[in-house]
Amino acid sequence: MSTQKQPVSATVKGPEEWFSGDVYFNAYYQGEEPSRVRLNLVRFTPGAHTAWHRHAVGQTLHVTEGYGYVQSQGEELIELRPGDTVYTPAGEWHWHGAATDEFMSHLALWEAPGTADEPETVWGEKLTADEYPSA
Repeated sequence: MSTQKQPVSATVKGPEEWFSGDVYFNAYYQGEEPSRVRLNLVRFTPGAHTAWHRHAVGQTLHVTEGYGYVQSQGEELIELRPGDTVYTPAGEWHWHGAATDEFMSHLALWEAPGTADEPETVWGEKLTADEYPSA
């Protein structure tokens, strides 16, 4: 067992190309080979959400506070509350974020792919007004 701790990154504002609204995250863990695990704490302000995106090896979200949503393309909207854990399979287009009137935070856990040729996450278009649920 290793007792060496990885430092938590400073809080970073999410880039506008990936998010609508204000989103902040801290990188809590990035595994060293052979581990490819990643763990971030992501904080969404009311109404903030991701663009459509997919992960090479899938993603697990665990909601720590607030109220929000997750949706896979072509699927029903899922409400998220503290303690909820959802998994999005590899390659599945989806989005997630806060409800219009509440903050929402979640832990995001994923793996990098086995080769450097494939990106961990592919970002797509931002949601349209019709795709994001109104209050």
